[in-house]
Amino acid sequence: MSVTGLAEAAIETAPGSPALVPLGASPRNAWRVSADAVDLRRAPREPLALQIAATPQRLTLDLARTAILVIDMQNDFCHPKGWLAHIGVDVTPARAPIPALAALLPSLRQRDVPVLWVNWGNRPDLLNLSPSVLHVYKPSGTGTGLGDPLPGSGAPVLERDSWAAAVVDELTQEPGDIRVSKYRMSGFWDTELDSILRNLGVTTLLFAGVNVDQCVLCTLQDANFLGYDCVLLEDCSATTSPDYCFAATLYNVRQCFGFVAQSEAFLGGS
Repeated sequence: MSVTGLAEAAIETAPGSPALVPLGASPRNAWRVSADAVDLRRAPREPLALQIAATPQRLTLDLARTAILVIDMQNDFCHPKGWLAHIGVDVTPARAPIPALAALLPSLRQRDVPVLWVNWGNRPDLLNLSPSVLHVYKPSGTGTGLGDPLPGSGAPVLERDSWAAAVVDELTQEPGDIRVSKYRMSGFWDTELDSILRNLGVTTLLFAGVNVDQCVLCTLQDANFLGYDCVLLEDCSATTSPDYCFAATLYNVRQCFGFVAQSEAFLGGS
């Protein structure tokens, strides 16, 4: 049953009770209210079990309580004319997840799995960023750092609502997808991400994007600390760091923070 269908499913009320209307930003977490009554019962959702191959163990998960976080698949990190390329980084590895994500995301949407795009998107005034954050991207105080105009396009580096923070053209964002701007390596710190996921009734998170050893891993670690089930999609993730950084990330996820799987498991699993 779809999310909409679940939201419209009838919850029995006592005969003669006043008509109740839904109240909630998400149909997955809504009360029903009237002038003199509040029904706190949430509409039931049928589990949608999926068994997949994963490491260190095979998994059975509930797609009705699963979402995918696609992290930093944006122009400044993945486009040949973006910020990373401008400072001399080969962004070819960062583009590697594009085909796998392009195949996976439509399949997840068809099963009502929320797709969340978690992109670095600074405030124009940078007022919520400390010098320690700014130093990572402008260590000498010179050059092109956060918020500075990128030579060529003029887009402010990693600024919210700019070309720099936009998802690469090769990946389609649908109207029902959810966008969250982040300001540090973790998508949970100083953002509304956790509140959104809890309103969606999500307990399991799939992780994809770049850089897997930096922003993806930091977000996954915070998710683990907050009690979410974490599954890193290896073929939907990448890094411009040396190969051993990716290998260490996979090891640490399997050892401490969750599970590692391939996107094909979600296309063909049952």
